[in-house]
Amino acid sequence: MIETITLKRLYVLIFVEPGARRLHLAGVTAHPTGAWTAQQARNLAMDLGDRITRLRFLIHDRDPLFTSAFREVFTAEGLRIITTLPRTPRRNAICERVIGTLRRELLDRILILNERHLARVLQKYLIHYNRHRPHQSRQQRPPAIAAQPAHDVTDLSGQRIVRRQAVVAGMINEYHHAA
Repeated sequence: MIETITLKRLYVLIFVEPGARRLHLAGVTAHPTGAWTAQQARNLAMDLGDRITRLRFLIHDRDPLFTSAFREVFTAEGLRIITTLPRTPRRNAICERVIGTLRRELLDRILILNERHLARVLQKYLIHYNRHRPHQSRQQRPPAIAAQPAHDVTDLSGQRIVRRQAVVAGMINEYHHAA
């Protein structure tokens, strides 16, 4: 749940691939329903395509928004559904960690105007998160990169040339070796 500057509550549905640590933004809404979450699940299954067959589990809490229609989308793809016990955030530690990361690195530092603004900011952040942000569990590699690329770019004085690029409205900086 995220509050806008007009104190309107918005809800975000994000899926996390635990092994790769890749995030998928399913949707943002002010009024989540079971039908909405089921539709977002169908959209995710279509977006993942053949990659969904590599997943084995779907772990979620006991929120009533995760209806049987939501679960059927994933069981039809061959995933096993695991529902966490009440009041046990450690059972879904990866998701809890992602929520904390989103709050610390982005949402605590920006004022959100409306649903469209939040969706756009999250989409830009997820591009950064999946393509550039290093993860300790992946030996400092981003989720979208299978192996860390080797860079040995130096200028004539022997110094490495590094370029900075501001992303997510200047909230985050990405650093790249100059080509």
